[in-house]
Amino acid sequence: MFKYFPTNYVWNLSVDLAIEMGARIGEIEEMCAPLQEAARQPDAAGTQAFRATWSRMADKLCELAAEDEARGRLISAGDKYGRAATYYLTAERLQAHGAPGRVALYQRFLEVFAKGLRLAGENCERVEIPYGDQYLSGLLVRAEGVDGPAPILVQVNGLDSTKEMKYRVGLPRWLAQRGVSSLVVDQPGTGEALRLHGLTAVHDSERWASKIVDWLETRNDIDPKRIGLEGVSLGGYYCPRAVAFEPRFACGVVWGANHDWRDVQKKRLAKEGSFPVPHYWEHVRWVWGAKDMDDFMAIAEQVHLDGVLERVEVPFLVTHGEKDSQIPLHWAQRTYDQLVNSPKRELKIFTEREGGVQHSSFDNSANAGAYIADWVAETLGGRTAL
Repeated sequence: MFKYFPTNYVWNLSVDLAIEMGARIGEIEEMCAPLQEAARQPDAAGTQAFRATWSRMADKLCELAAEDEARGRLISAGDKYGRAATYYLTAERLQAHGAPGRVALYQRFLEVFAKGLRLAGENCERVEIPYGDQYLSGLLVRAEGVDGPAPILVQVNGLDSTKEMKYRVGLPRWLAQRGVSSLVVDQPGTGEALRLHGLTAVHDSERWASKIVDWLETRNDIDPKRIGLEGVSLGGYYCPRAVAFEPRFACGVVWGANHDWRDVQKKRLAKEGSFPVPHYWEHVRWVWGAKDMDDFMAIAEQVHLDGVLERVEVPFLVTHGEKDSQIPLHWAQRTYDQLVNSPKRELKIFTEREGGVQHSSFDNSANAGAYIADWVAETLGGRTAL
């Protein structure tokens, strides 16, 4: 794990995630060098300082991109807008719920991200999936070199990630190379669903996952018999739960097993384990729509996979980092052990040899992501060689 700030795991996590999304080390140095003292301050003051330097770099990149646009250099402009969006999102993610200007910063991020995609001509399209009287937003990445309906892997967030983060880390691109499409979704409790539409998380993830499958079945470019589901971090709970109760999924993958999130909350109350974001307890109450801590802990009691996984009857890959400091490794073994009816189950622990040992491989996603992409391609009928 790259530790720019010796005493601040949450900020280091954010920097590492930004690197995985394509941040440049020179820009990271410019943004982080003034923050050494702020990294030791309480959340509120520290995160404001973090936002200031990261937003300033994003603003500068947008100015440079506009200069490229004026000269007709749209690919270069798109690349800079894309990186600026990563910096805006990294700053936004650390802000407290309700912090002044947070919603405006998020909307600025969405605008810049979309512009970067368009100008760079990336294989990525924003889509909207009907969900009750609202919708879930997603990013659709098409398989490369496939004639006719393609297999697809639906990818969902954890507690605090967004669809754009998962897209930028690279799994959709690696899958496209292997002949598998991707749909990365902001499910309830994450991204746009939470920030702009007030859709909070639910423990019965099949409620929204089934709506995603309904939508995919209407598309003639997707093979409805080859729809898989992957979840990262808290998605390591959402994904197995949804696959267990939605039989139309053809396989499941977790990138960071999260078998018993209720236990994780109890441990965090006891000061055990690392927090993924500042203002943690405010954040989780916001995500789950809890009015207070008692309400939140009652909700968390439902967020576990015991008695659920026996329903899974499709191939399933469980992955976990050997040195995960957020979710103990033994929960990955528990998930694997309970997948007794999966016809093809596999437990893959990422070690120092291949990297990706931290939570959901945020320290080095390349080799871990390639392993997942290969497994998915083999399982859904893609390819692992050209």
